[in-house]
This record gives sequence, structure tokens and C-alpha cells, in this order.
Amino acid sequence: MNDTRMKMMEAIARRRRVTALYNGNQMTLAPHQMFERRGDLFVSALNLSKNWRSPDDWKLGHFKLDGLAVTELQDEEFEPLPSFEAAAPHEDDTLLLAV
Repeated sequence: MNDTRMKMMEAIARRRRVTALYNGNQMTLAPHQMFERRGDLFVSALNLSKNWRSPDDWKLGHFKLDGLAVTELQDEEFEPLPSFEAAAPHEDDTLLLAV
């Protein structure tokens, strides 16, 4: 199991924020779940670095684990989105772990 996968699993289990590079952009993520799609691992997370209009607009993005680099687990906790329901995004996906 690679380091990024282990850090994301810990972040989901402990509800901790994560910083990472994704497509060259530094992000702070609140990972809510991990799932598998066609043999690839993804994490559904709230991008806290994104400039959202309001908290009402917050929604989870899906990030391919292979695209995340320099992943660091933070001490800061997060609360899952009130609307979050643990479920695979598509019927062919497999949910592996959720808050």
C-alpha cells in the first residue's frame, strides 16, 4: 500500500484535513470517502482551497489517488458535509471507506 493511500485512509477514518498537490495545484482537502472505479482508486473530498461563493455551494470532488502528490495529513479536523451520504458515486464503483 502506498503512502498516499495510507494517509488518505487515515484522514477519512480520523476526519483530518490533508494537503496535497493535484495537477500541480496545492490543495487542502477534507476527504469523505474512498472508492474504486475500473481498478483505480479515487477519493471524494471537499476542496477547502477552492473559492466557493458560499458554504451552500460546497460539494465533493472526485480525485484520482494516482494524481495526488506530496500528501500530508494535518492536525485539523473537519466535519462531514451535512448532505453527505456514504455511497459510491456510480453504480459500477465500489465504496471502500467513508467517514
